[in-house]
Amino acid sequence: MRLPRLLRTTPFRLTLLFLALFAAAASAFLGYIYVATAGEVNRRADAEISREMESLEAAYRQGGVNALNQTIVERATGERPFLYFLADKTGKRISGSIEASPLEDFEGDGPSWSSFKVTEVDLDGAEMRNAARGVQERLAGGEVLFVGADVAASEGYVRKIVRALWGAGALVIILGLAGGVLISRNVSRSMQGLVDLVAAVQAGDLHARAKVRGARDEYDELAEGLNDMLDRIERLMGGLRHAGDAIAHDLRSPLTRLRARMEVALIDAENGKGDPVAALETALQDADGVLKTFNAVLAIARLQAAGQAPDQTSFDSSELARDMAELYEFSCEDKGLDFKAEITPALNIRGNREFIAQALANLLDNAIKYTPSGGAIMLRARRRSSGELEFSITDTGPGVPDEDRARVVQRFVRLENSRSEPGAGLGLSLVQAVAASHGGRLELAEGPGEYNGMGPGLRVALVLPRIE
Repeated sequence: MRLPRLLRTTPFRLTLLFLALFAAAASAFLGYIYVATAGEVNRRADAEISREMESLEAAYRQGGVNALNQTIVERATGERPFLYFLADKTGKRISGSIEASPLEDFEGDGPSWSSFKVTEVDLDGAEMRNAARGVQERLAGGEVLFVGADVAASEGYVRKIVRALWGAGALVIILGLAGGVLISRNVSRSMQGLVDLVAAVQAGDLHARAKVRGARDEYDELAEGLNDMLDRIERLMGGLRHAGDAIAHDLRSPLTRLRARMEVALIDAENGKGDPVAALETALQDADGVLKTFNAVLAIARLQAAGQAPDQTSFDSSELARDMAELYEFSCEDKGLDFKAEITPALNIRGNREFIAQALANLLDNAIKYTPSGGAIMLRARRRSSGELEFSITDTGPGVPDEDRARVVQRFVRLENSRSEPGAGLGLSLVQAVAASHGGRLELAEGPGEYNGMGPGLRVALVLPRIE
Protein backbone atom coordinates (compact mmCIF):
# COMPACT_ATOMS: atom_id res chain seq x y z
CA MET A 1 0.00 0.00 0.00
CA ARG A 2 1.48 3.33 -1.07
CA LEU A 3 1.53 6.05 1.59
CA PRO A 4 -0.01 9.46 0.85
CA ARG A 5 2.39 11.86 -0.82
CA LEU A 6 2.48 14.16 2.21
CA LEU A 7 3.72 11.33 4.44
CA ARG A 8 6.51 10.58 1.95
CA THR A 9 7.95 14.09 1.94
CA THR A 10 11.36 14.79 3.42
CA PRO A 11 10.12 17.45 5.92
CA PHE A 12 7.57 14.98 7.34
CA ARG A 13 10.21 12.28 7.63
CA LEU A 14 12.52 14.71 9.38
CA THR A 15 9.65 15.58 11.71
CA LEU A 16 9.20 11.90 12.56
CA LEU A 17 12.93 11.55 13.14
CA PHE A 18 13.02 14.53 15.50
CA LEU A 19 9.94 13.26 17.31
CA ALA A 20 11.56 9.84 17.72
CA LEU A 21 14.67 11.48 19.13
CA PHE A 22 12.51 13.62 21.40
CA ALA A 23 10.54 10.58 22.57
CA ALA A 24 13.77 8.72 23.37
CA ALA A 25 15.14 11.72 25.26
CA ALA A 26 11.81 12.23 27.07
CA SER A 27 11.70 8.54 28.05
CA ALA A 28 15.20 8.73 29.47
CA PHE A 29 14.27 11.95 31.28
CA LEU A 30 11.09 10.40 32.72
CA GLY A 31 13.01 7.32 33.77
CA TYR A 32 15.50 9.50 35.58
CA ILE A 33 12.72 11.48 37.27
CA TYR A 34 10.98 8.28 38.35
CA VAL A 35 14.14 6.72 39.76
CA ALA A 36 15.17 9.95 41.48
CA THR A 37 11.70 10.64 42.90
CA ALA A 38 11.11 7.06 44.01
CA GLY A 39 14.56 6.99 45.59
CA GLU A 40 13.88 10.23 47.43
CA VAL A 41 10.53 8.89 48.69
CA ASN A 42 12.22 5.71 49.98
CA ARG A 43 15.00 7.69 51.62
CA ARG A 44 12.51 9.91 53.43
CA ALA A 45 10.47 6.90 54.51
CA ASP A 46 13.60 5.10 55.71
CA ALA A 47 14.69 8.17 57.65
CA GLU A 48 11.31 8.45 59.41
CA ILE A 49 11.28 4.71 60.15
CA SER A 50 14.82 4.91 61.52
CA ARG A 51 13.89 7.80 63.83
CA GLU A 52 10.86 5.87 65.07
CA MET A 53 12.99 2.78 65.67
CA GLU A 54 15.52 4.85 67.65
CA SER A 55 12.70 6.32 69.73
CA LEU A 56 11.37 2.84 70.60
CA GLU A 57 14.84 1.54 71.38
CA ALA A 58 15.31 4.45 73.76
CA ALA A 59 12.08 3.48 75.55
CA TYR A 60 13.34 -0.12 75.72
CA ARG A 61 16.66 0.91 77.21
CA GLN A 62 14.91 2.99 79.86
CA GLY A 63 12.11 0.64 80.92
CA GLY A 64 12.70 -2.69 79.31
CA VAL A 65 10.26 -4.71 77.31
CA ASN A 66 7.25 -3.63 79.37
CA ALA A 67 7.94 0.04 78.73
CA LEU A 68 8.50 -0.72 75.05
CA ASN A 69 5.26 -2.69 74.88
CA GLN A 70 3.31 0.13 76.49
CA THR A 71 4.83 2.66 74.08
CA ILE A 72 3.95 0.51 71.07
CA VAL A 73 0.38 0.05 72.26
CA GLU A 74 -0.04 3.76 72.77
CA ARG A 75 1.41 4.63 69.39
CA ALA A 76 -0.40 1.86 67.53
CA THR A 77 -3.74 3.13 68.80
CA GLY A 78 -2.85 6.71 67.93
CA GLU A 79 -2.61 8.46 64.59
CA ARG A 80 1.04 7.76 63.90
CA PRO A 81 1.49 6.39 60.35
CA PHE A 82 3.69 3.45 61.36
CA LEU A 83 3.35 -0.29 61.52
CA TYR A 84 4.62 -2.06 64.69
CA PHE A 85 5.39 -5.64 65.65
CA LEU A 86 7.02 -6.84 68.90
CA ALA A 87 7.87 -10.48 69.59
CA ASP A 88 9.65 -12.26 72.46
CA LYS A 89 12.79 -14.37 72.22
CA THR A 90 10.85 -17.34 70.87
CA GLY A 91 9.18 -15.25 68.18
CA LYS A 92 5.78 -15.14 69.92
CA ARG A 93 3.88 -11.92 69.24
CA ILE A 94 3.68 -9.56 72.19
CA SER A 95 1.96 -6.53 70.59
CA GLY A 96 1.81 -4.40 67.49
CA SER A 97 -0.44 -3.09 64.75
CA ILE A 98 0.26 -6.05 62.46
CA GLU A 99 -0.14 -9.73 63.25
CA ALA A 100 3.17 -10.96 61.89
CA SER A 101 6.48 -9.63 60.82
CA PRO A 102 7.08 -9.41 57.05
CA LEU A 103 10.60 -10.75 57.71
CA GLU A 104 9.99 -14.43 58.50
CA ASP A 105 13.62 -15.52 58.00
CA PHE A 106 15.15 -12.91 60.28
CA GLU A 107 18.51 -14.02 61.66
CA GLY A 108 19.10 -11.07 63.95
CA ASP A 109 22.50 -10.00 62.63
CA GLY A 110 21.65 -6.31 62.56
CA PRO A 111 18.93 -4.11 61.05
CA SER A 112 17.14 -5.76 58.16
CA TRP A 113 15.11 -3.68 55.71
CA SER A 114 12.26 -4.95 53.57
CA SER A 115 9.61 -3.72 51.13
CA PHE A 116 6.28 -5.50 51.30
CA LYS A 117 2.52 -5.21 50.83
CA VAL A 118 0.09 -4.47 53.59
CA THR A 119 -3.62 -5.25 53.35
CA GLU A 120 -6.16 -2.60 54.36
CA VAL A 121 -9.94 -2.41 54.19
CA ASP A 122 -11.51 0.79 52.85
CA LEU A 123 -14.87 2.29 53.88
CA ASP A 124 -16.71 0.11 51.40
CA GLY A 125 -15.23 -3.06 52.86
CA ALA A 126 -12.93 -3.69 49.91
CA GLU A 127 -9.44 -4.92 50.60
CA MET A 128 -6.46 -2.95 49.30
CA ARG A 129 -2.86 -4.01 49.19
CA ASN A 130 -0.66 -1.00 49.70
CA ALA A 131 3.09 -0.74 49.41
CA ALA A 132 4.97 -0.55 52.69
CA ARG A 133 8.54 -0.56 53.89
CA GLY A 134 10.10 -1.38 57.25
CA VAL A 135 13.13 -2.43 59.34
CA GLN A 136 13.49 -5.19 61.91
CA GLU A 137 16.07 -5.52 64.71
CA ARG A 138 16.80 -7.84 67.61
CA LEU A 139 16.90 -6.02 70.94
CA ALA A 140 19.43 -6.55 73.72
CA GLY A 141 17.13 -8.95 75.57
CA GLY A 142 16.51 -11.09 72.50
CA GLU A 143 13.15 -9.58 71.60
CA VAL A 144 12.39 -8.75 67.96
CA LEU A 145 11.11 -5.28 67.05
CA PHE A 146 9.77 -4.33 63.64
CA VAL A 147 8.85 -0.76 62.56
CA GLY A 148 7.36 -0.04 59.15
CA ALA A 149 5.41 2.60 57.26
CA ASP A 150 2.78 2.65 54.53
CA VAL A 151 4.39 4.37 51.49
CA ALA A 152 1.41 3.93 49.15
CA ALA A 153 0.52 7.63 49.28
CA SER A 154 4.07 8.68 48.40
CA GLU A 155 4.31 6.18 45.58
CA GLY A 156 0.92 7.28 44.34
CA TYR A 157 2.22 10.85 44.24
CA VAL A 158 5.22 9.66 42.24
CA ARG A 159 2.93 7.82 39.82
CA LYS A 160 0.83 10.97 39.37
CA ILE A 161 3.92 12.96 38.50
CA VAL A 162 5.04 10.32 36.01
CA ARG A 163 1.57 10.14 34.43
CA ALA A 164 1.50 13.93 34.12
CA LEU A 165 4.89 13.89 32.43
CA TRP A 166 3.82 11.08 30.10
CA GLY A 167 0.69 13.06 29.24
CA ALA A 168 2.77 16.15 28.52
CA GLY A 169 5.10 14.07 26.35
CA ALA A 170 2.17 12.58 24.45
CA LEU A 171 0.72 16.08 23.93
CA VAL A 172 4.05 17.33 22.62
CA ILE A 173 4.26 14.38 20.22
CA ILE A 174 0.72 15.01 18.96
CA LEU A 175 1.41 18.72 18.52
CA GLY A 176 4.73 17.86 16.86
CA LEU A 177 2.99 15.56 14.39
CA ALA A 178 0.40 18.23 13.65
CA GLY A 179 3.15 20.83 13.22
CA GLY A 180 5.10 18.40 11.03
CA VAL A 181 2.08 17.88 8.80
CA LEU A 182 1.53 21.64 8.55
CA ILE A 183 5.18 22.37 7.82
CA SER A 184 5.32 19.52 5.31
CA ARG A 185 2.30 20.92 3.49
CA ASN A 186 3.83 24.38 3.32
CA VAL A 187 7.19 23.04 2.19
CA SER A 188 5.54 20.72 -0.33
CA ARG A 189 3.51 23.64 -1.68
CA SER A 190 6.69 25.68 -2.10
CA MET A 191 8.63 22.80 -3.61
CA GLN A 192 5.75 21.91 -5.93
CA GLY A 193 6.21 25.27 -7.62
CA LEU A 194 9.85 24.44 -8.25
CA VAL A 195 8.93 20.95 -9.48
CA ASP A 196 6.40 22.47 -11.88
CA LEU A 197 9.07 24.92 -13.04
CA VAL A 198 11.54 22.11 -13.77
CA ALA A 199 8.84 20.19 -15.63
CA ALA A 200 8.00 23.26 -17.71
CA VAL A 201 11.67 23.83 -18.57
CA GLN A 202 12.07 20.17 -19.47
CA ALA A 203 9.10 20.55 -21.77
CA GLY A 204 10.92 23.39 -23.54
CA ASP A 205 9.35 26.47 -21.92
CA LEU A 206 12.40 28.65 -21.21
CA HIS A 207 10.16 31.58 -20.26
CA ALA A 208 8.90 29.83 -17.10
CA ARG A 209 10.12 31.33 -13.84
CA ALA A 210 9.88 30.39 -10.16
CA LYS A 211 7.60 32.45 -7.94
CA VAL A 212 9.42 34.53 -5.33
CA ARG A 213 7.19 34.81 -2.25
CA GLY A 214 9.00 37.76 -0.69
CA ALA A 215 9.75 35.89 2.56
CA ARG A 216 13.52 36.26 1.95
CA ASP A 217 14.09 32.70 3.16
CA GLU A 218 16.10 29.87 1.58
CA TYR A 219 13.25 29.05 -0.81
CA ASP A 220 13.23 32.59 -2.15
CA GLU A 221 17.02 32.41 -2.52
CA LEU A 222 16.65 29.14 -4.41
CA ALA A 223 13.89 30.59 -6.61
CA GLU A 224 15.95 33.70 -7.36
CA GLY A 225 18.98 31.54 -8.17
CA LEU A 226 16.92 29.37 -10.50
CA ASN A 227 15.45 32.44 -12.18
CA ASP A 228 18.91 33.91 -12.71
CA MET A 229 20.11 30.59 -14.10
CA LEU A 230 17.12 30.37 -16.44
CA ASP A 231 17.67 33.96 -17.55
CA ARG A 232 21.25 33.10 -18.44
CA ILE A 233 20.21 29.86 -20.17
CA GLU A 234 17.60 31.76 -22.15
CA ARG A 235 20.18 34.36 -23.17
CA LEU A 236 22.66 31.63 -24.11
CA MET A 237 20.05 29.75 -26.12
CA GLY A 238 19.06 32.99 -27.82
CA GLY A 239 22.73 33.63 -28.49
CA LEU A 240 23.09 30.18 -29.99
CA ARG A 241 20.10 30.73 -32.25
CA HIS A 242 21.44 34.13 -33.24
CA ALA A 243 24.91 32.64 -33.68
CA GLY A 244 23.54 30.07 -36.08
CA ASP A 245 21.82 32.75 -38.10
CA ALA A 246 24.92 34.94 -38.00
CA ILE A 247 27.24 32.11 -39.00
CA ALA A 248 24.95 31.22 -41.87
CA HIS A 249 24.85 34.87 -42.93
CA ASP A 250 28.54 35.71 -42.46
CA LEU A 251 30.07 32.48 -43.70
CA ARG A 252 27.74 31.81 -46.60
CA SER A 253 29.27 34.53 -48.74
CA PRO A 254 32.96 33.60 -48.24
CA LEU A 255 32.20 29.91 -48.65
CA THR A 256 30.20 30.63 -51.80
CA ARG A 257 33.00 32.81 -53.15
CA LEU A 258 35.52 30.12 -52.26
CA ARG A 259 33.56 27.47 -54.12
CA ALA A 260 32.96 29.74 -57.12
CA ARG A 261 36.60 30.73 -57.41
CA MET A 262 37.74 27.14 -57.13
CA GLU A 263 35.17 26.13 -59.75
CA VAL A 264 36.29 28.95 -62.10
CA ALA A 265 39.94 28.06 -61.48
CA LEU A 266 39.18 24.45 -62.32
CA ILE A 267 37.40 25.43 -65.58
CA ASP A 268 40.21 27.83 -66.52
CA ALA A 269 42.78 25.14 -65.81
CA GLU A 270 40.91 22.73 -68.09
CA ASN A 271 40.82 25.39 -70.84
CA GLY A 272 44.42 26.47 -70.25
CA LYS A 273 43.35 29.94 -69.10
CA GLY A 274 43.77 31.96 -65.92
CA ASP A 275 46.30 31.81 -63.15
CA PRO A 276 45.62 28.78 -60.94
CA VAL A 277 48.19 29.93 -58.38
CA ALA A 278 46.42 33.27 -57.87
CA ALA A 279 43.10 31.46 -57.63
CA LEU A 280 44.49 29.18 -54.94
CA GLU A 281 45.94 32.12 -53.03
CA THR A 282 42.55 33.84 -53.04
CA ALA A 283 40.88 30.60 -51.93
CA LEU A 284 43.40 30.26 -49.12
CA GLN A 285 42.61 33.80 -47.94
CA ASP A 286 38.90 32.98 -47.84
CA ALA A 287 39.63 29.73 -45.99
CA ASP A 288 41.82 31.63 -43.50
CA GLY A 289 38.93 34.01 -42.82
CA VAL A 290 36.59 31.11 -42.11
CA LEU A 291 39.15 29.45 -39.84
CA LYS A 292 39.73 32.73 -38.03
CA THR A 293 36.03 32.97 -37.29
CA PHE A 294 35.86 29.45 -35.93
CA ASN A 295 39.04 29.92 -33.89
CA ALA A 296 37.54 33.02 -32.30
CA VAL A 297 34.37 31.08 -31.43
CA LEU A 298 36.45 28.28 -29.89
CA ALA A 299 38.54 30.76 -27.89
CA ILE A 300 35.42 32.42 -26.47
CA ALA A 301 33.87 29.04 -25.63
CA ARG A 302 37.09 27.94 -23.95
CA LEU A 303 37.23 31.01 -21.73
CA GLN A 304 33.54 30.86 -20.81
CA ALA A 305 33.71 27.13 -20.04
CA ALA A 306 36.82 27.45 -17.85
CA GLY A 307 35.44 30.39 -15.87
CA GLN A 308 38.92 31.91 -15.63
CA ALA A 309 41.86 32.24 -17.95
CA PRO A 310 44.20 29.23 -17.84
CA ASP A 311 47.98 29.33 -17.40
CA GLN A 312 48.09 32.70 -15.64
CA THR A 313 51.50 34.17 -14.81
CA SER A 314 52.82 37.49 -13.51
CA PHE A 315 54.36 39.74 -16.16
CA ASP A 316 54.97 43.39 -17.05
CA SER A 317 52.03 44.35 -19.25
CA SER A 318 53.68 47.64 -20.25
CA GLU A 319 56.12 45.63 -22.37
CA LEU A 320 53.17 43.88 -24.03
CA ALA A 321 51.53 47.25 -24.71
CA ARG A 322 54.75 48.60 -26.30
CA ASP A 323 55.04 45.51 -28.50
CA MET A 324 51.45 45.97 -29.66
CA ALA A 325 52.08 49.69 -30.33
CA GLU A 326 55.14 48.93 -32.47
CA LEU A 327 53.27 46.23 -34.37
CA TYR A 328 50.19 48.32 -35.21
CA GLU A 329 51.92 51.63 -35.81
CA PHE A 330 52.87 50.48 -39.32
CA SER A 331 49.29 49.33 -40.03
CA CYS A 332 48.05 52.79 -39.10
CA GLU A 333 50.63 54.45 -41.32
CA ASP A 334 49.57 52.26 -44.25
CA LYS A 335 45.96 53.46 -43.84
CA GLY A 336 46.92 57.09 -43.27
CA LEU A 337 46.01 57.18 -39.56
CA ASP A 338 47.73 59.18 -36.84
CA PHE A 339 48.81 56.70 -34.14
CA LYS A 340 50.07 57.55 -30.64
CA ALA A 341 50.77 55.50 -27.52
CA GLU A 342 50.97 56.55 -23.85
CA ILE A 343 52.25 53.64 -21.76
CA THR A 344 53.09 53.82 -18.05
CA PRO A 345 56.12 51.61 -17.25
CA ALA A 346 56.17 48.70 -14.81
CA LEU A 347 52.51 47.69 -15.05
CA ASN A 348 52.73 44.32 -13.36
CA ILE A 349 49.71 42.07 -13.72
CA ARG A 350 48.78 38.42 -13.36
CA GLY A 351 47.02 36.79 -16.29
CA ASN A 352 47.34 34.86 -19.53
CA ARG A 353 49.65 36.93 -21.71
CA GLU A 354 48.47 35.28 -24.93
CA PHE A 355 44.79 36.01 -24.33
CA ILE A 356 45.43 39.61 -23.23
CA ALA A 357 47.57 40.16 -26.32
CA GLN A 358 44.77 38.75 -28.50
CA ALA A 359 42.26 41.07 -26.82
CA LEU A 360 44.45 44.14 -27.46
CA ALA A 361 44.99 43.00 -31.06
CA ASN A 362 41.23 42.73 -31.58
CA LEU A 363 40.65 46.22 -30.18
CA LEU A 364 43.38 47.73 -32.35
CA ASP A 365 42.14 45.84 -35.43
CA ASN A 366 38.63 47.19 -34.88
CA ALA A 367 39.91 50.73 -34.38
CA ILE A 368 41.97 50.61 -37.59
CA LYS A 369 39.17 48.92 -39.53
CA TYR A 370 36.47 51.47 -38.67
CA THR A 371 38.51 54.67 -38.53
CA PRO A 372 38.56 56.46 -41.90
CA SER A 373 41.83 57.58 -43.45
CA GLY A 374 43.04 60.82 -41.88
CA GLY A 375 41.73 59.88 -38.46
CA ALA A 376 43.63 59.16 -35.26
CA ILE A 377 44.06 56.26 -32.80
CA MET A 378 45.45 56.44 -29.27
CA LEU A 379 46.66 53.45 -27.20
CA ARG A 380 47.00 54.01 -23.46
CA ALA A 381 48.18 51.68 -20.72
CA ARG A 382 48.00 53.03 -17.19
CA ARG A 383 47.06 52.20 -13.63
CA ARG A 384 43.92 53.80 -12.23
CA SER A 385 43.75 55.36 -8.77
CA SER A 386 41.82 52.27 -7.65
CA GLY A 387 44.83 50.12 -8.52
CA GLU A 388 43.15 48.55 -11.55
CA LEU A 389 45.05 48.25 -14.79
CA GLU A 390 43.51 49.88 -17.87
CA PHE A 391 44.27 49.36 -21.56
CA SER A 392 42.28 51.83 -23.65
CA ILE A 393 42.06 52.37 -27.40
CA THR A 394 40.46 55.59 -28.56
CA ASP A 395 39.64 56.27 -32.23
CA THR A 396 37.89 58.92 -34.31
CA GLY A 397 35.66 56.51 -36.20
CA PRO A 398 31.84 56.53 -36.37
CA GLY A 399 31.56 55.24 -32.80
CA VAL A 400 28.82 53.08 -31.30
CA PRO A 401 25.45 54.54 -30.22
CA ASP A 402 24.61 54.29 -26.52
CA GLU A 403 21.71 51.90 -27.11
CA ASP A 404 23.97 49.45 -28.98
CA ARG A 405 26.95 49.34 -26.60
CA ALA A 406 25.58 46.52 -24.45
CA ARG A 407 24.63 44.51 -27.53
CA VAL A 408 27.76 45.00 -29.61
CA VAL A 409 29.89 42.85 -27.24
CA GLN A 410 27.70 39.81 -27.90
CA ARG A 411 28.83 37.13 -30.31
CA PHE A 412 28.07 37.60 -34.02
CA VAL A 413 26.46 41.00 -33.42
CA ARG A 414 27.41 43.50 -36.13
CA LEU A 415 25.92 46.95 -36.50
CA GLU A 416 24.41 47.94 -39.81
CA ASN A 417 27.20 50.40 -40.58
CA SER A 418 29.77 47.61 -40.24
CA ARG A 419 28.21 45.07 -42.61
CA SER A 420 30.28 46.40 -45.47
CA GLU A 421 33.50 45.57 -43.58
CA PRO A 422 34.88 42.01 -43.40
CA GLY A 423 34.46 40.19 -40.10
CA ALA A 424 32.10 37.99 -38.11
CA GLY A 425 31.25 40.17 -35.11
CA LEU A 426 33.49 38.24 -32.70
CA GLY A 427 36.22 40.78 -31.89
CA LEU A 428 34.58 42.53 -28.95
CA SER A 429 33.00 39.27 -27.79
CA LEU A 430 36.46 37.75 -27.39
CA VAL A 431 37.69 40.84 -25.53
CA GLN A 432 34.65 40.64 -23.24
CA ALA A 433 35.41 36.95 -22.57
CA VAL A 434 39.07 37.72 -21.82
CA ALA A 435 38.08 40.50 -19.40
CA ALA A 436 35.56 38.28 -17.58
CA SER A 437 38.01 35.36 -17.36
CA HIS A 438 40.55 37.66 -15.65
CA GLY A 439 38.00 39.13 -13.24
CA GLY A 440 37.91 42.41 -15.16
CA ARG A 441 35.45 44.19 -17.44
CA LEU A 442 35.11 45.89 -20.82
CA GLU A 443 33.99 49.53 -20.94
CA LEU A 444 32.70 51.37 -24.02
CA ALA A 445 32.43 55.14 -23.96
CA GLU A 446 32.27 58.18 -26.22
CA GLY A 447 35.44 58.96 -28.18
CA PRO A 448 37.31 62.29 -28.34
CA GLY A 449 34.65 63.87 -30.53
CA GLU A 450 35.20 65.20 -34.03
CA TYR A 451 38.72 65.07 -35.43
CA ASN A 452 39.45 66.41 -38.91
CA GLY A 453 35.73 66.37 -39.55
CA MET A 454 35.41 62.77 -38.32
CA GLY A 455 33.91 61.29 -35.20
CA PRO A 456 32.49 61.13 -32.65
CA GLY A 457 34.76 58.15 -32.17
CA LEU A 458 34.83 55.38 -29.59
CA ARG A 459 36.86 54.69 -26.46
CA VAL A 460 37.16 51.02 -25.49
CA ALA A 461 38.84 50.15 -22.16
CA LEU A 462 39.96 46.71 -21.02
CA VAL A 463 40.07 47.01 -17.22
CA LEU A 464 41.82 44.29 -15.23
CA PRO A 465 41.95 43.93 -11.42
CA ARG A 466 44.95 44.93 -9.34
CA ILE A 467 47.39 42.37 -7.96
CA GLU A 468 46.80 41.88 -4.23
